[in-house]
Amino acid sequence: MSENKNKVFFVMGVSGVGKSTVGELLGKELAIPYFDGDDFHPKENVEKMSKGEPLNDNDRLGWLKTLNILAKEQLKKNSCIIGCSALKNNYRDIITNGIEKHSKWIFLEGSFAVIMERIKNRSDHFMPTELLKSQFDILEPPKNAININISLNPKEIVSTIVNKLNQKSEFGLFGLGVMGKSLSRNLANNGFYISIFNRHVDGIEENVAVNFKNEYEELSAALPFDDIEAFVNSLQKPRKIMLMVNAGKITDRVIESIVPYLSEGDILIDGGNSNYNDTKIRHNYLKSHNIHFIGAGVSGGEEGALSGPSIMPGGDKDVYKIVQPFLEAIAAKDENKLPCCAYIGNDGSGHFVKMVHNGMEYVEMQLLAEVVGILMALGNNLDEIATILESWKEMADSYLLDITVKVLRKKEGNDWLVDKIIDKAGNKGTGNWATIATAQLGVPSTLIASALFARYISFYKEDRVELHKKYREATSKTKPNLLIDEVLKAYQFSRIINHQQGFKLISEASKFYEWGLNLSEIARIWTNGCIIKSTLMQELVETLKGNENLLMNEKFIQQIKELKPSITKVVSQCVLNELAIPCLSEAINFLNSHTTANSTANLIQAQRDYFGAHTYQRIDDDSENFYHTNWK
Repeated sequence: MSENKNKVFFVMGVSGVGKSTVGELLGKELAIPYFDGDDFHPKENVEKMSKGEPLNDNDRLGWLKTLNILAKEQLKKNSCIIGCSALKNNYRDIITNGIEKHSKWIFLEGSFAVIMERIKNRSDHFMPTELLKSQFDILEPPKNAININISLNPKEIVSTIVNKLNQKSEFGLFGLGVMGKSLSRNLANNGFYISIFNRHVDGIEENVAVNFKNEYEELSAALPFDDIEAFVNSLQKPRKIMLMVNAGKITDRVIESIVPYLSEGDILIDGGNSNYNDTKIRHNYLKSHNIHFIGAGVSGGEEGALSGPSIMPGGDKDVYKIVQPFLEAIAAKDENKLPCCAYIGNDGSGHFVKMVHNGMEYVEMQLLAEVVGILMALGNNLDEIATILESWKEMADSYLLDITVKVLRKKEGNDWLVDKIIDKAGNKGTGNWATIATAQLGVPSTLIASALFARYISFYKEDRVELHKKYREATSKTKPNLLIDEVLKAYQFSRIINHQQGFKLISEASKFYEWGLNLSEIARIWTNGCIIKSTLMQELVETLKGNENLLMNEKFIQQIKELKPSITKVVSQCVLNELAIPCLSEAINFLNSHTTANSTANLIQAQRDYFGAHTYQRIDDDSENFYHTNWK
């Protein structure tokens, strides 16, 4: 009964369902008082009903307010049960005014025929049976109640109610933004009994969880909350709570607010786009409180979160096993029907892998934007470009290619919608973090940096407009000397380099942090549910089992050699025709640099030794000794 303290349990339904019988038995079972709402009707209401006249809303108003006062008085002492018809939503609103968080409705339901027969057999009931139909006519079943069919006997009904009152949710979802809502519905659709929470902010965010639950049939069994303590107490131990809130300080504040109500062994799962360094700090902080922490990258957007995302959980492996059934059930499935969710590694590894995923996503999007720019320069309109890109699906299919086709075809009236969108590309930080991480680890993931800086450049719209006038306005436009097939091959080439760089970054981080990451398994969980899923990613599942460096794989060596002439020509023509292609050009620059046995970096090292005595090694000394020269 401890979880049901300071509650008013309203037993409702039409006349004849057994509210009094059930209410009295439930009161004895829970050791709290029962009040029959009919006993609080004013005399004039009783007389009216005895004459066979139905009550109107004005008749009921005073009675409903009286029950509200009764409930508030009882809450000062502890809990109670009140039996009343309360057939309409607005009736229930009046009764629970000011005590909504402390109210629980129990709806006794049955067919008209069954209840009519019951009333006929009850000689002590003052309501004529002809009024039953009027009650059914106005009945508005509550959306957020314990529903009990009166086909059970009274003792069975009470037993069912008690079990439901004491029932604990299997999984909690904290934060009902776009992703939180979709994941909640996904969990419910997979048969999990869940609790959902969203904060309460007067006039801004009110009854979010309750309203969301009432909006979707699959959430009928979900328990909605805007009180953290009640939300936590509604969950089975060890509690499993997934946080779907904004990354950064908000996540820290949420953790601070929820920790006081948690118990040893409970598990928090951060499903947001958190920085992997923050995840490591939070993991250690919560460990000091004997609370477990999983940092889980979740990719797929709103649609993926609902139908099946790709999930990248990192943390203690034994802890992951406890939440594994939930995360794998809601994840997308690969071509072999296996979940696109797998244990990644220790502490912040899950969020690191998700961060790199997003960095690669930046590149894939930028490459498509550059390709569209080239195809436009070749004289194609957006419909024609969409058709061209659609024809590429046989050779280079991906989720992003597919949605790009749809975006290009979308019109507003007779105009293409994309042409009405300001060319400023936003970002939420993961591309920035990936660029910082690749610099800190000394890994040349140059395409991620190029894609990120392309977005930064796009944001300087006013500068670009003015500089266009000064540098480009008088320039005559020329058409690049390119075939569409050459553009396709340049695109394919650049995507291979992007995937090489992304997986290389993950590989080097795995070694540095001793995570022991499985690149093939990461590729597998990226084959469905996530933004960068593609036929190339499916190909990499097997490739990465044998060699973590795509540039060393014989199959890819052959592909790159075949594609290289096209990327070289495309980049050359774009430069000559003043088309900005930062990622396409960086792709060939990277390969040229990475395949140069003897580079000009020796000059840089000589310069460093000249001004800073940084020393250098010599090609004619195998001892790896370091030398310094007085260059003056």
